[in-house]
Order: sequence, then structure tokens, then C-alpha cells
Amino acid sequence: MLHGKGPLLSVDLSTHATRETNIDDTLAAFIGGRGVATKLAHDRVPFDADPLGAENRLYFTTGPMQASRMSFTGRMNATAVSPLTDGLLSSNAGGFMSRHFADAGYGAVELTGASDELLVVHVTDEGVTFEPAAELAGATVGETCAYIEAEHGLDAEHVACIGPAGENEVRFASIMTTEERAFGRGGLGAVLGSKGVKAITFEGDSAPEIEIPATQTEIHREAATEDHIMKRQGTVAVMDLANEVNGLPSYYFSEQQFAGVDGINGDAVEAKKYKKGTCSQCAFACKLPTRDEERGVETEGPEFEVAMAFGSNAGVDDIVEVMKSNEQCDQYGLDAISAGNVVSAYLASEDAFGDEELIHETVEKIAHREGVGDELAEGVAAVHDDLDVENWSVKGMDFAAHEGRVLHGQALSYAVANRGADHMYATFYSVEYPLVPTDQAMPMTGFEGKADRLVERENLMALNDAGVVCKFSRDYMNPERYEQLFGADYEELLAVGSRIVELERHFNNRRGFDRRDDTLPYADQLDGFDAALEEYYDRRGWTAEGVVPDERVA
Repeated sequence: MLHGKGPLLSVDLSTHATRETNIDDTLAAFIGGRGVATKLAHDRVPFDADPLGAENRLYFTTGPMQASRMSFTGRMNATAVSPLTDGLLSSNAGGFMSRHFADAGYGAVELTGASDELLVVHVTDEGVTFEPAAELAGATVGETCAYIEAEHGLDAEHVACIGPAGENEVRFASIMTTEERAFGRGGLGAVLGSKGVKAITFEGDSAPEIEIPATQTEIHREAATEDHIMKRQGTVAVMDLANEVNGLPSYYFSEQQFAGVDGINGDAVEAKKYKKGTCSQCAFACKLPTRDEERGVETEGPEFEVAMAFGSNAGVDDIVEVMKSNEQCDQYGLDAISAGNVVSAYLASEDAFGDEELIHETVEKIAHREGVGDELAEGVAAVHDDLDVENWSVKGMDFAAHEGRVLHGQALSYAVANRGADHMYATFYSVEYPLVPTDQAMPMTGFEGKADRLVERENLMALNDAGVVCKFSRDYMNPERYEQLFGADYEELLAVGSRIVELERHFNNRRGFDRRDDTLPYADQLDGFDAALEEYYDRRGWTAEGVVPDERVA
């Protein structure tokens, strides 16, 4: 089976000591990326670790496909205990850093302990250096990247960093890379901030030699030559469809359609797009560099989830205002989905939907934990009572845009996902809209057959995250191509994904998570939900309480 190569580099931020450890067996069993990081974290992070304490460990990993020249492979993974969900969580970012990480020659990099002073950590194939960086305190992502380029000649493609939000331990702070790409959901930027690290860079000339099958060329050619709406509009292309099926969260989830959708949909974004945008080696080029010269706004995006969170959910029908919010989040280092949702909750409490000036002021306050922003920085699950609004979250993570009240398989996915109400954990929405061929589609409503399908999709997405392969490769990948690329039977590959999901679940079980956490604000509105939940547990081989028996991960 194709897998990554290289040792684990452990970096102790308390003592500045480093150590290399052979992890060949872990790489062989878990491929790379999220798989290897999950196994390492499960075995090395205390089950009772404080997410913002020195005992938490933060892992950066990439996978064997980063040795390819194939589209959909410009991504990498970060893993730690999340300060937002309180469980083990992996986040995935695109951009251009994955190849530079691979060039450093490590199979995984682990940050342990915590520094007493703000640092920039430089990881190379010749070792690690620790640079005091007090002058970067409070710097934006752009300012941090500009400093590193001026001082070290490393552009933003080499850099993973935090903005003020990460330093201030906002529970949904992002780690930013390539300046505008994010390890977004779950607050891993706060973990990096708690460790006293403003930025970490990667460079070298020691990428492992991994032979990738010729199938990579076929996939790359198709991605380059075939027409696809995402090449023009990114994920926001689905917004009109979501609105049509009564599935676009609006006004802090109180409504499911938005009258102003034409102002924030795919056409609106495409009208502001001024060039192509992509990730490393990818010819699909689905990113969205946008600008509005009249109002002086330039950013990348927004994608669908952000156009929902800062658009329909906030009562805003002006794409340029959403672009402003998107750029604020990128520069301050905030997950734009969670930031938009908690701002929308605040707007609901103030009866202020559509107040664009208040939105931008509130985002800034959250990043700096000033005034009401200090409370909102804790996230929807923590503040909903004080705001007197409903708790639109699962396991502490607020909801993504794909509406579970309409897409019932996606609802089940939100409920059971180890990282909460995140749409990318199984991408089940894609088979219910559907965004897949008719013979792979399922009805939007009802649960028949969906527990089995959800297990398969969770396993497949975990495999992609171990590879690392972008999930938007779905139109170009199939079981035969997975087998060709990874040199293993498809069912064997899905079994790797299953082990990843199970290790995450077991870690979280040991932190107290069980069936009580696998719920939804609207579970009682979904006929058959409880039966589907039990069917899911049974299919996984877990207990009726959603707990992984210890012997399954021994």
C-alpha cells in the first residue's frame, strides 16, 4: 500500500529540544495525513489534556500523494485536541505549503509543550531554529507573512501562522497558510497560540522518493481539460440549488430560504472574480480570487459556507460586504464559518440582521477579545444562553450551510461526526442534492440505507485526508483509481479510513463523549433519526451508547 515516508520530528517548545522517531509502522498502517496524525495523537496525547494546555500536542502531516504531480493534491493536515469541540480534531488546508513540508523530509511534525515567549519556528531538513518574535505580537496574517519574507526570503507558501485571534485563544481561531488558506474548523489556531508560536515555516530539499502510478497523469489531464462550474464559481455554485430546495440557512437558522440570494450566489461571486486561483499542482483551479475596486476590497472567496454564514445567516445580500468579512477573518486568523455564525447569533439577539457595520466591528472585537467579542470568542455553544438564542451546534461546533432539516443523511452525519456539525466529514450532502451521478444519488429525506452509506463515506473521506487528496476530486476518482494510485484493494483502503474514524471516536469516548453528544437541535423533527443512529453504531461495531470497545483499538 502506498504510504508516506520519513520520521516523526518532535519539537518541544518549552525546552527547544528536538527529537526524531521512526514511525515507519504507523505510516504503513495509516498512509499519512490525518491517519498518521490521529494514530500519533491517540497514543501520545493524554486523554484528559486541556486543549489550551502544554500537554496538548499539535501535529502537521501530509501524505504520499504530495510526491505526485496530480491535481487535487495540494493539501495537508493538522491535528490536535480542539478548544471548540473538546475532542480530537483534524483540519485540512489547501494552498502551496504541502510540498514545502514534504521537502523538509519528515513524515510528521509534532509540537509539544509551550513557549514563554512568542516564537517563529523554522523547520528544515537540517534541523529546527527558534526565533523570538515579540515584535509580531498582534500582527495580522499578512503582516506576519511579510515579515518572514523580508527577514528570511520565505514567501507565504512556506508559512503556517496565526493572527491576533490565535494569540488571544479565540476558540475558533484558524491556522493560516499561503496567507488565505486555512486549517479552519475547530480552533487549531488557538492551540498554536497557546503554545506561544506565531508561525512555523517549512523548507528543504529532502522530499522522500515515492513512486506514484501513471493514473495520476490521466486524472490531472481530465482536471485540466474538462469544464466544471466549480472552476468558475467554487463551492458557492450550489447556493441557488440549496435555496430552491428550502435548504439555505438564513437569519441565524430561523429560516431556510433567503430572498436576497441573487446578491450573494455563484453568479455574484463570479462577477467579482478577476483571475484563476488554485492549490499546488492542481489544474482544477476552483479557488476564487475576488475584488471590488470601487470599495477597495480584495480577498479569496467567499466559498458557499462563508457566503451563508456572513450572508444569508446574517441577513446580508451584498457580496462585497461578505467579501469584507471573509478578508477580515483571513487577516485576523478566524474560521470564517464559525465567526459568521456567532456574529449571526449576536445579530439575532440584537434584532440587527443586515447591519453590515456592526458585523465588521464585531469580527474585529472577537479577534481581539474586546467588549462583547470576548464572550463571542467562546463560540455559539458557549454563548447561546446569554444571547437567548438557540444552540445551533453539535459537540460545540456550529453548523455548516448544508441544511440537515432537508438533507436527512447530512443531518445524521452532523450528529455522529467526531468533529461536530461539519459538512466535510462525510460530504453526505453531495449524494442528496445530488452532486453525484444519478446512480450514486439518494433521496433528500428519510434514512433508509443511509447509515451504511454514511459509514462508507466517512471512511472514504478519512482515506482522502490520509492520502492527502482533495475531496473535490469526487468527479475524477473511483474505486478502480483509488486501487491503482494506492496499490491496494478498495475495501482495504476503506478499512484504513474506518480505523481513523474509530481512533478519533475512542479518544473522544475517553474524554466523556457518547450517544448523548450525537444529537441535533431538530432531532425530534426527523422521523427515524434514533433508529438510523442505532443502525450506524451497529454498522460500526460500537455499543448502543456510541462507545468504541477498547479491544477494537488495542
